[in-house]
Amino acid sequence: MDLAQISFIPLINCSASNCIYGIQYGDQSFSVGFLAKEKFTLTNSDVFDGVYFGCGENNQGLFTGVAGLLGLGRDKLSFPSQTATAYNKIFSYCLPSSASYTGHLTFGTAGISRSVKFTPISTITDGSSFYGLDIVGITVGGQKLAIPSTVFSTPGALIDSGTVITRLPPKAYAALRSEFKAKMSKYPTTSGVSILDTCFDLSGFKTVTIPKVAFSFSGGAVVELGSKGLFYAFKMSQVCLAFAGNSDDSNAAIFGNVQQQTLEVVYDGAGGRVGFAPNGCS
Repeated sequence: MDLAQISFIPLINCSASNCIYGIQYGDQSFSVGFLAKEKFTLTNSDVFDGVYFGCGENNQGLFTGVAGLLGLGRDKLSFPSQTATAYNKIFSYCLPSSASYTGHLTFGTAGISRSVKFTPISTITDGSSFYGLDIVGITVGGQKLAIPSTVFSTPGALIDSGTVITRLPPKAYAALRSEFKAKMSKYPTTSGVSILDTCFDLSGFKTVTIPKVAFSFSGGAVVELGSKGLFYAFKMSQVCLAFAGNSDDSNAAIFGNVQQQTLEVVYDGAGGRVGFAPNGCS
């Protein structure tokens, strides 16, 4: 499932008998194959004729062990766009943080929490398939970080279920890292791993007090991240803050899937908004 679906518009080349597509993702993975059209049946009453999909013949990159990708972006070839008449372009999901939770992907309005808070979809210049967000602030342990508004507004931000670690502009990440480390000062730090440079050794502690982190979006939506949405644990002696800085301030922030875990995330394409509610997984 990949919301920030493509890094450029798919290349489609058709002859008299078939069409060849090519698509590349932000991590440089790509797929090339035949564009096909088929009837899709989700339930007895939800049957869609003439849905386009790709049959990949040459798939390279981070696709190992993956049966396929379901495009949920705003591009005209995405599944929500092709089935918009029936589902009004509304769907929701919850990404489970462990095997003890049950996640879901739901098309339509069924089961959407009454506590969901929405934020308008903003414009992202990188491509029309993205769901853009306007981040207006971050708090750590109740302390609002001193981040100038232009840090987020200039490059923009987006939400992506296919990006694991949330990426922030360097100035925003530096402020988050500094305040989080200060709140976690009684726990020993340890070496980082790849892009994760803020890690702790929690192996000698029976209980750990973790500062709450919340993101504020335009429209008044505030998303408080649970402890599962803050860390990427390699082992108890190496538990890392699940955020990273972008290479420079011109790159858009990405609200990744670790931070989305256990939340109900609602995409209302027709209403031009994205919503969040706590406790979305059963």
